[in-house]
Amino acid sequence: MESFAPGDAAGMQEYAEELRANFMRLQNEAPALHEKARAVQITETSKDGLISATVGPRGDLIRLDIDPRIYRHPDSRQLADSITSTVQKAAEKAQAKIIELFEPLIPAEQMKAHLDGDVESVLEQMTAQLLGKR
Repeated sequence: MESFAPGDAAGMQEYAEELRANFMRLQNEAPALHEKARAVQITETSKDGLISATVGPRGDLIRLDIDPRIYRHPDSRQLADSITSTVQKAAEKAQAKIIELFEPLIPAEQMKAHLDGDVESVLEQMTAQLLGKR
């Protein structure tokens, strides 16, 4: 990461303009990206093909389909584990899709930290940007 030397007014001005341009771009493009993000739905199927889970952009379960063949070998623990694993995989893919959608505007690492609720990392990244560290 680079930072500005004391008295580097030209470098600081250039960086301030870059931040302003990024902010304006974010302000202009974010509403459309937000709509795309809200529409994200990811469906994942279990390894055995008997469970299908669809999640929304936050990983929230929208639909769960269980094939009736599941009753041929009743094992509630295996069923629960398969459902959990399938939903988790779908949620991970949904998060990756959201990060991908916003990557032109927000660095992937910063977006992931935000989605993970890692406030400390988000604040560190924002502070570094404001101090001119890239």
